[in-house]
Amino acid sequence: MTCYDRRDLGLLLLRLGTGGALAAHGAQKLFGWFGGGGIEGTGQFMEAVGYAPGKASATAAGLAETGGGALLALGLATPAAGAAAAGAMAGAAAVHAPNGFFNQEGGYEHAALLGLTAAGLAVAGPGRLSVDHALGHTADRSWMVFTAFAATAAATAVVVGARSRRLRRAKEGEQEALFE
Repeated sequence: MTCYDRRDLGLLLLRLGTGGALAAHGAQKLFGWFGGGGIEGTGQFMEAVGYAPGKASATAAGLAETGGGALLALGLATPAAGAAAAGAMAGAAAVHAPNGFFNQEGGYEHAALLGLTAAGLAVAGPGRLSVDHALGHTADRSWMVFTAFAATAAATAVVVGARSRRLRRAKEGEQEALFE
């Protein structure tokens, strides 16, 4: 390769694969594509797992996944795209964490992999085969990485924390059987 090196090609492949998977996952939530529940069905699921209000949670997660994934695939606004996708996957991992790590047991393996890959791409940058590079990295500055992750971490902590409190309150209201 003359113009691009292996690193650029590797980053392109990671962006396309991770971004494509995230965008498709988000499209399930937003539009009901690929067998997804759309806003209505996903909203009901979100309520059932403790994210409320359900429709707003479904919309936020769907936008972070679809938008973050599409932007990652393009290599556009890479720090913000990767941070948004990583935040959405942290929220998904919180739902699956009680089931352990491995996906076949309903664990958080898939969410963790997508989130960590998105975060890694946000930190590493998109490479030269990207829209960010073509635009002179105007939406991909070093300071944007810290800012995007700080904002995403704060928002994720608030949302996941509220979910945890909601689940804890619901469990406190349950009474165990005195006799079996």
